Amino acid sequence: MEKFRFLTAGESHGKCLTAIIEGLPAGLNIDIDFINSELKRRQQGYGRGDRMQIESDTAEITSGVRFGKTLGSPITLVVKNRDFESWKKIMSVAPEDITDEKAFSTFRPGHADYAGSVKYNQTDLRNILERSSARKTAIEVAVGAIAKLFLKEFGIECSSEITQIGTACCCDKFKEEIDLTKENGDSVGGKFVVVYKNLPIGLGSHVHWDRGIDGRLAQVVMSIPAVKAVEIGENPLGYYGSTYHDEFTLNNGEIGRSSNHAGGIEGGMTNGQDLVISAVMKPIPTMRKPLKSVDSKTHQPTEAHFERSDVCAVEACSVVAETRIAWVLANEILLKFGGDSIEELKHNYHK
Repeated sequence: MEKFRFLTAGESHGKCLTAIIEGLPAGLNIDIDFINSELKRRQQGYGRGDRMQIESDTAEITSGVRFGKTLGSPITLVVKNRDFESWKKIMSVAPEDITDEKAFSTFRPGHADYAGSVKYNQTDLRNILERSSARKTAIEVAVGAIAKLFLKEFGIECSSEITQIGTACCCDKFKEEIDLTKENGDSVGGKFVVVYKNLPIGLGSHVHWDRGIDGRLAQVVMSIPAVKAVEIGENPLGYYGSTYHDEFTLNNGEIGRSSNHAGGIEGGMTNGQDLVISAVMKPIPTMRKPLKSVDSKTHQPTEAHFERSDVCAVEACSVVAETRIAWVLANEILLKFGGDSIEELKHNYHK
């Protein structure tokens, strides 16, 4: 069930990335500077590649907002690809501009190239790379920034933290791990945690399998490019029931908890505690020291195609995770409390 809905479009080296959002109430304050600051956060982080020096992402709002407030109608966002100037003919939509420039046919292990080429019957793997690229998360972060602005109206805030890079579990060692990886022509992944505070009780539901908010959250984080594992709360391995579950407490008549191993979700619903979600990002599969591969046209062994890439993008991945979690939380608040204007929604939320 979706109330906060959107579609995105665009390719990695195309003219722009676009999103259309619907479902937000009228009267929501939209801060374009905040949206652009979130886009900047996505581009930061030690270990990012050369493209971050080319692009300086900013969003343009072309519909659904007037004088800084939402109208209740669909919102259109555009993030231009500055690199498109060098790719105009290569990414042209006109059939007369067809070219083999930048075409490639050697599969990259760990990417969408192989399965995508079979599914969509493509011989030029550029046609798979362009949309499967994590570049599309730029427009997702812009959408998520609007979702975060919506959540802030209810005092809901988020943060994220990197907890591991490669084998390094101490932030003082993260840069050292990334530098060594870069010297070896390799890539490295890691783990991060996202926390959302001040959520109301009862977002999600236990009544159907697809209404549980934990399942929805796991899906949006798991489908981030390169994420391979998601945990909500603390991993229960090694615990007994008597030590894992969060006992209730009573303090001056207020119900509380002695711990938060559940990560803020029980029975598919938020329980009022902090929402805590961890995820593991695999090493980026494009490396300067290429892996072995096969050419899709000749069926001969070769080395994987190299496309400009990052050594490490775990910090950027954490920003994307914040973004996607915001989509789910915004949708659940709209479903639970309803309202066509932000004033009506706040009235319903607080009554």
